[in-house]
Amino acid sequence: MTTNAVEMRGVIKRRRGKTIGPVNLALPEGFIAALVGKNGSGKSTLLRLLLKLIQPDEGEILWYGSPSSGELPLELRRRIAYVPELPGEEEGDLLPAEAARFRSHWYPDWDSALFTELMEKFEVPAATRLGKMSKGERRKYELAAALASSPRLLLLDEPSSGLDPFAWKTMIEALQAYIERRRATILISTHLVEEVRRLADYIVPMDGGRLLGMAEKDALFAAWARIWVQADGPEELAELEAELPGLMEPQMEGEGMASFVAANSSEIRKRLDELGVKVKGSRSLELEEILGLWIKGHEPAGLNSGEGLS
Repeated sequence: MTTNAVEMRGVIKRRRGKTIGPVNLALPEGFIAALVGKNGSGKSTLLRLLLKLIQPDEGEILWYGSPSSGELPLELRRRIAYVPELPGEEEGDLLPAEAARFRSHWYPDWDSALFTELMEKFEVPAATRLGKMSKGERRKYELAAALASSPRLLLLDEPSSGLDPFAWKTMIEALQAYIERRRATILISTHLVEEVRRLADYIVPMDGGRLLGMAEKDALFAAWARIWVQADGPEELAELEAELPGLMEPQMEGEGMASFVAANSSEIRKRLDELGVKVKGSRSLELEEILGLWIKGHEPAGLNSGEGLS
């Protein structure tokens, strides 16, 4: 049985003019999940709920199988690292080394060697106070400090914000190396498709405060495809739609050919073969296309709706 790092059961948070939830989500331990959606979809609020920086109006949140009333226990907080999109101002007058020494007192497993290594790889200026750094420099410091705290659960809100392409590549490599060394769980709030493609094991889309489910990334790419078939006209395409419910975006593609999108392409291809329909070609969908259809209400085949994995 897979252990869940966090679970959200019927969680609702009401804000002025917007409601987040109800959210049902189970994040398995030891994987990277990408929380994806447009700005304002509720991603940052969900992260703050997981940290108990804000309290849910309804529902229950569990960390490693246990709920927590009030603030998170110190022992649990020491196992969670959070990098917000906008850093706080409390450490603005400190140099990176000074801020790191202060933080290390709160984390018994602080990894000074890893912090130094990442600061060098990120080329963070050691003589610049945090409040005087550029957005990208501060972001790199925050990422190095978060990983140095040896978290069991790492929450990242738009981690690429302010990073140049070289720093972005270093961040990707650092996160991948960290999760390979430790059985940690990482939840990333992002709108960058390439970040999802490079990092995520699971994809969790949000839209308008609604969590749409959770799906394994590689399974999504394997299942979704646009398929081209031989069809003599709209009438034949309509007959095909009737035989194969759930086809998306059916259209004629010139004389004698039609195409459509299928969320369970292998099963559809078998059925087409049974019907004697000639397949002319197919291609896997890009992640942007899958997410766009998902947000419109076309759920992936084999969708995990947040009840955990076993």
